[in-house]
Amino acid sequence: MRILLGSALVWLGLASAQSIQLIPVANNLSRPLFLTYAPDDTGRLFIVEQGGTIRILQNGRLLAEPFLDVTNLVSCCGERGLLGLAFHPGFRQNQLFFVNYTNRQGHTVIASYRANGNRADIASAQILLTIEQPYANHNGGMIAFGPDGMLYIGMGDGGAAGDPLNAGQRLDTLLGKILRIDVNRSEGGRAYAIPADNPVLAGRRSEIWSYGWRNPWRFSFDRETGDMWIADVGQNAVEEVHFQPASSKGGENYGWRIMEGDRCYNPPQNCNREGLVMPVLTYTHDQGRSITGGYRYRGNAMPAFRGAYFYGDYVSGRIWVATLQGGRWQSREVLRTELNISSFGEDAAGELYVIDHRGTVYRMAQR
Repeated sequence: MRILLGSALVWLGLASAQSIQLIPVANNLSRPLFLTYAPDDTGRLFIVEQGGTIRILQNGRLLAEPFLDVTNLVSCCGERGLLGLAFHPGFRQNQLFFVNYTNRQGHTVIASYRANGNRADIASAQILLTIEQPYANHNGGMIAFGPDGMLYIGMGDGGAAGDPLNAGQRLDTLLGKILRIDVNRSEGGRAYAIPADNPVLAGRRSEIWSYGWRNPWRFSFDRETGDMWIADVGQNAVEEVHFQPASSKGGENYGWRIMEGDRCYNPPQNCNREGLVMPVLTYTHDQGRSITGGYRYRGNAMPAFRGAYFYGDYVSGRIWVATLQGGRWQSREVLRTELNISSFGEDAAGELYVIDHRGTVYRMAQR
């Protein structure tokens, strides 16, 4: 494979991959790992750089001045850094957005800021939540507003290997969870509230929406159905994608560290799968070693892929699409690249982007 920037495309070596092409739209970025849009009809795209900056891509041009610069607050890199960005559903009125970063002490911080045009007001910062991280890896990082207006937060199991704290299965810690909080209210001395319909689990932290996660690096909500797609990075053997329907009331146990994907992990044989939610998609480490979750495609530029779920792998650079066939999700590879796929992105029209951690953002297009 060769990569040519400017007006050129990423040319792919597989005959089976000719239906998709990646068109570069921004380059010379510093460790980009997420892209999203603000719900304000400006057409701006916001690119998160791991070191602590957010850049704006507007009318095809990358603005020189960052939208946000919190490099003085952020511990980077590896699996630490500025890891997530979510705009409030009411951003047009309140100009609020939220970030997930690793602070100088190595802990996860969820904070809000207020925008002022193409710049964020640094003085408006409010820390909502700080979560201690015992190790340097498995920080999670994804944050997103669901169709219910609540903020969802992906938290890894705290790191090391094999979940030595058993955080994924414990309900007294926020590690190894997806959290759900209400940022529109404050209560109990917190800068947020616990949604009244969060699941009730014995001994739990009230912020917990679901558990049994190893490192849910990227998740997304289907903009048409509200269903949630969560990709969880594997340990030694299996990468996995989970599906949570919009009708879910939360409280699901997605298996880690009892399970790694669809296989027993601890114990390695004859594990008790009762009550565990199995993944809808998996692949083994002969295909990739670090899954990057994407989006169910709802745009118009790639009609052959409408309704398909896109996901990829950071290490192998492969991209797959999954479609529902006979009541089961079936996957096929559509691209094989040499990119370090740190994230996918979605714009206001539902078109998709691929972020190469080495410094380039691509728009996906149908060949």
